[in-house]
Amino acid sequence: MAIHLRYAGEADLLLLGGIEDAADALFASLPGAGDFGASPTGQHRAGAQGFILVSAESHSGTPVGFAHVVEHNRTEAHLEQLSVLPEHGRRGHGRALVDSAKREARTRGYGRLTLRTFAEVPWNAPFYAGCGFVETQPATVHERELQRAEAQRGLERLGRRVQMTAELAEGPKTRYLT
Repeated sequence: MAIHLRYAGEADLLLLGGIEDAADALFASLPGAGDFGASPTGQHRAGAQGFILVSAESHSGTPVGFAHVVEHNRTEAHLEQLSVLPEHGRRGHGRALVDSAKREARTRGYGRLTLRTFAEVPWNAPFYAGCGFVETQPATVHERELQRAEAQRGLERLGRRVQMTAELAEGPKTRYLT
């Protein structure tokens, strides 16, 4: 099976909410899980400063996963969402999306990429640790705002939330995606 990554196009944006909803259904088995509500639309995500990458199994195929990186004040890059359809999980799509998001953030001049996730959920913090992220404390106003917003949504009812950061090594500023 091949993994093809690309920037999200208009047709891809229409599918992102459904991908996220399907991925969020995996949380239903966690104690305290409730309805997360409808996921943001792809068009809503595209309106944020940053970029969206999609993963498919052919060059122009239907997306099976996506990564949304938000750029805040042109100083911070944050992996806002990573979702892969459950039936395509454990095939490398998530890791490929994370690796490409890190490369793109580095290409755009960022020295680090942050995210927020569940500490003990196997497909969350342990997965990101394997992708080079380490647990860190929120250090910027934006990071503390994200932490507060999660608390207001009650996400801690599902388990401890953490911030993780990947330092993006200096390297060639080359685009890898089409």
